Amino acid sequence: MQQAPPSASGIHTEPASRHAAAERHPPPDTHSPADRYEELFVAVQREAVFADSKTFPDCAPRGAPQQILAAYRQACAAPGFDLRAFVAAHFTPQRPALAGPDHAPARAGEAQAPTEDLRGHIDGLWDALTRHPDQHPHRGSLLALPHPYVVPGGRFVEMYYWDSYFTMLGLAASGHTQLLHAMTDNFAYLIDRFGHVPNGTRTYYLSRSQPPLFACMAELCEGCGGQGALRYLPQLLREHAFWMDGAAALAPGQAHRRVVRLSDGALLNRYWDDRDQPREEAWREDVATAAAAPQRPAGEVFRDLRAAAESGWDFSSRWLGAPPPGSDRLQALATIRTTRILPVDLNALLHKLESRIAQLAAQAGDAATARRHQALADARHAAMDRWLWNEQAGAWLDLDWPEETPRTALHAATATPLFTHTASPAQARRLADTLAHSLLVAGGLATTERQSAEQWDRPNGWAPLQWMAVQGLAAYGCERLAGEIRARWLRTVEAVYRREHRLVEKYALHAHPQARGGSGGEYPLQDGFGWTNGVTRQWL
Repeated sequence: MQQAPPSASGIHTEPASRHAAAERHPPPDTHSPADRYEELFVAVQREAVFADSKTFPDCAPRGAPQQILAAYRQACAAPGFDLRAFVAAHFTPQRPALAGPDHAPARAGEAQAPTEDLRGHIDGLWDALTRHPDQHPHRGSLLALPHPYVVPGGRFVEMYYWDSYFTMLGLAASGHTQLLHAMTDNFAYLIDRFGHVPNGTRTYYLSRSQPPLFACMAELCEGCGGQGALRYLPQLLREHAFWMDGAAALAPGQAHRRVVRLSDGALLNRYWDDRDQPREEAWREDVATAAAAPQRPAGEVFRDLRAAAESGWDFSSRWLGAPPPGSDRLQALATIRTTRILPVDLNALLHKLESRIAQLAAQAGDAATARRHQALADARHAAMDRWLWNEQAGAWLDLDWPEETPRTALHAATATPLFTHTASPAQARRLADTLAHSLLVAGGLATTERQSAEQWDRPNGWAPLQWMAVQGLAAYGCERLAGEIRARWLRTVEAVYRREHRLVEKYALHAHPQARGGSGGEYPLQDGFGWTNGVTRQWL
């Protein structure tokens, strides 16, 4: 398999001077583990040498990768070859983010209360979740960064794109502004180096991004005494070019990578991935999903799975077709159609990005850039009003772009245009009523109306969705509903913390005291947890 060029947008910029020290070192090999280890990678994943498919791509090799592959090719055909022993001899797995007795959750039946309150517990986690560039294992899949950063927790021991914005909210509340600024500079470095922010800081994430929140990070950084957001205008422009690559050449009804031109000539965006192979961190799962859809080309299924990973909502009924009656989870997931869906949240965040570029360019005295991006923002706003706002539903709905029909199932991303100030006051009022009627539950804001075996569906709730809805509603004067969502979410997090002495990545939003950590999806519930810590700490 060939790695797509890191800067597929064709835009090239020089690294900012603040990254000069990092650039003096030779750039690390950005080949992904599947490219490096070829048939060895496939054998390790197929034979389930590790219970979690993500473990092997994250392993640190104990020697040069090409020498390990050569050793495997020489030994694998020998009688009695032991693949597990070979892997143990040549690779070192990474430790979970909060490994050790100091961070063990309470065992079932333990009745004692935690020794510190929730605020103190979160403040104490930042150091445990912080990683430093000099700690990076040699020759592994981890991308080199110039500055310290915070990881989410559990199996996620690298920096993630959209997770980090919500984590940074907590750093601001806890007074860790220097670390917040360092993380913003890390994201600027990634855009300088690769032309976009990868999904996460692993080589196998380079073919996709995540919801574009760098503009929000720059604003947060500026508001916490850091450099002005104007400093990051070159990176904001380059990120925008990544998302809009190929737009100028599209005729109505055509799509290229992340851009779609609709029948009326309007441009909107979708999620995408430049590769159409199984995700390396979920190789076995993706192969099994494609096998459950024998009528579809495997590459098409893999691309849609990867595109859903770019959305951050991996996985949800939001991206699925109609599963056959009586189908199991894999058969339902095999109906995934992410690349034919134009998502509300992505387009709202790109409207925010275009508007912010226009403001900063005007501040810099670049009137031409300001006019161009304000025109793009205005055109996107009009396209969202025409294609994504649904007056009958009282909500923003995703669009099936080949059919040009709305996806009628409601989900919490419908609140993103409030967060980005894209909605009109009338739309905000209508949406507030819809959220209160359809998605407000005992523990906060439900992710979707549907219950499924996927983690981005009911009964689960997620910190970033609570934050964007609450901040958006408050910005439009819907303070009562915003306060109710915030209070219900904090009670949920507090109830689980009191019982289990931990924060987790997602929560089952049941009535108290039945609230618990969430479930579903392709891996177990993870502790830590970056964005839960960040949103909760900010609201405390």
